[in-house]
Amino acid sequence: MNTRRQFLIKAPVGLLAAVAACKGAEQGASSAAPSTPGAPPTFGTAPAVGPEVSAATFAEAEKLGQVTMTAAERDMAAKSWRTSMAAMLERRTGPRKVALEANIAPATKWNPVLSGTAGPQQDRFVRTTIDPGPLPTSDDDIAFAPVTKLSRWIETRHLTSERLTNIYLDRIARFDSRLHCVITLTRDVALAAAKRADAEIAAGKYRGPLHGIPYGVKDLLDTANIPTTWGAEPFRNRVPTADSVVVARLDAAGAVLIAKLSLGALALNDIWFGGQTMNPWLIEEGASGSSAGPGAATAAGLVGFSVGSETGGSIVSPSMRCGVTGLRPTYGRVPRTGAMTLCWSLDKLGPMTRSVEDAMLVLHAISGPDAGDVASVPSKLDFDAAAPVRGLKVGYFAAWMKESPATDVDRTSLDAMKALGMVPTEVTLPDWPYDSLNLVLFAEGAAAFEELVLSRQVNQLKAQVPDAWPNLFREARFLSAVDFVQADRLRRKVAMEMARVMSQVDLLLVPSLRDEMLVISNNTGHPSLTMRTGFVQVSEARSDWAPDPAHRLPTFAPPRRVPHGVTLIGRLFDEGTVARAGLALEQSLKVVGERPPGF
Repeated sequence: MNTRRQFLIKAPVGLLAAVAACKGAEQGASSAAPSTPGAPPTFGTAPAVGPEVSAATFAEAEKLGQVTMTAAERDMAAKSWRTSMAAMLERRTGPRKVALEANIAPATKWNPVLSGTAGPQQDRFVRTTIDPGPLPTSDDDIAFAPVTKLSRWIETRHLTSERLTNIYLDRIARFDSRLHCVITLTRDVALAAAKRADAEIAAGKYRGPLHGIPYGVKDLLDTANIPTTWGAEPFRNRVPTADSVVVARLDAAGAVLIAKLSLGALALNDIWFGGQTMNPWLIEEGASGSSAGPGAATAAGLVGFSVGSETGGSIVSPSMRCGVTGLRPTYGRVPRTGAMTLCWSLDKLGPMTRSVEDAMLVLHAISGPDAGDVASVPSKLDFDAAAPVRGLKVGYFAAWMKESPATDVDRTSLDAMKALGMVPTEVTLPDWPYDSLNLVLFAEGAAAFEELVLSRQVNQLKAQVPDAWPNLFREARFLSAVDFVQADRLRRKVAMEMARVMSQVDLLLVPSLRDEMLVISNNTGHPSLTMRTGFVQVSEARSDWAPDPAHRLPTFAPPRRVPHGVTLIGRLFDEGTVARAGLALEQSLKVVGERPPGF
């Protein structure tokens, strides 16, 4: 249908009649309804709506949009705005006749696979076969064991799910008051599921490596009849009626849901309505976010594993700070049905664990398409824990390895991969303004939570600083649609560059918190594996929040020892190669087993 005709048909009938009756009364309205057969409808003939604007209005708005008009151009825009553009803002001005439910995704969706690129072909999953050894006598030693060992002990009935569940429940009772990482404890649900798992395993009905393993999920994944609060005050009494697909799949795998874990409100940083989630390794600092609860709970041995989410760093950053393994899958691999939406084209769900293989065991259970998520696609998972890594080409950016935020731990990790027979290969990317892609995040986030902003319920959130969502969502409403399209076009161009880079190597090694790669890889959808590879000394607490001179961060003398690690970036839908390289690196460096003091 002709765009202009479509626009007029959508206009309110009563107003169109009024325009026809007062033909010519408003500038540019003389052809609102064609008077001559065959004359097409035109732009600039809509009923005048919205407040009066002047040339001065545009002069001020130019400062926000960073555009410049002449006096004559401002005058023309002011006189025609109410008949040409104001009606386009129906979502802002009303009557807002159409409700956009939370599960309605945009018509346009991001596909990270470039045209002409072959999809994944293989489907293979081979876990390690090592003997887990005898069951430890200490409950704490059991709690910190990786799923690779816990699952073997449960499978062979040396450990019951009920005992393991009680160990974690006891640890939550002892330590959560210090960490603030649990929003809702699912004690009764967990104990019932654990007893069911034990009965099934005793009857020979073993479901697989997650059967009987207690876990927690970031509290943006729906759980039937259990609160799912999104960490935000306006939703703290929200109780879904159905499980999210990821929770349903973990239930089908026999895993035991023990807790809904904290997240920064609406998936930003580490402050939620219950306070700030803290880092077990350095209790004076936040756990980082927004998957703060999964990071802290997994690091402190309060759960067997957890599931977090990432839009722009929310698995990578808490995994780094809390010293756990975070796997951000390829965009589209894990369905987000029943998960809170922040950004339709960026959100991803992934495991946070205490070892690389643990992460792959969880990914295997939650992968696969679902009709409820328009971005989810069929994908194959090829992982063989015993496959050799010699000869794998590991790309790195030489300049990034020499400057902050890289440390000696990053450089040592690259050397260790070389010692394992992998081949460090220098790669480059153009010097482009990658941070400008964050316009996509801000625009989609503001759209996802439009009702919260318009109703002013966003003002109930605990964090009201300039870099928190309330201010950013309000500011995003002044972003230009033209700029959004241009950012989307840049996104495609960046994806083409990443395709070029990844055609030269099997994976990348990058400093985990290198801003350019956090933005690039989240926008292009490439998978990442963040893992502990060493330790560093810090003399000041770290924060996700912009510096606030009125509230300075704690300092330490002498400096404190905390985990540090690298991030491995994989080819699209090739998590298996990244995990294989990460597993070899983990076994070589032997730093993953150390626990946070006091836990």
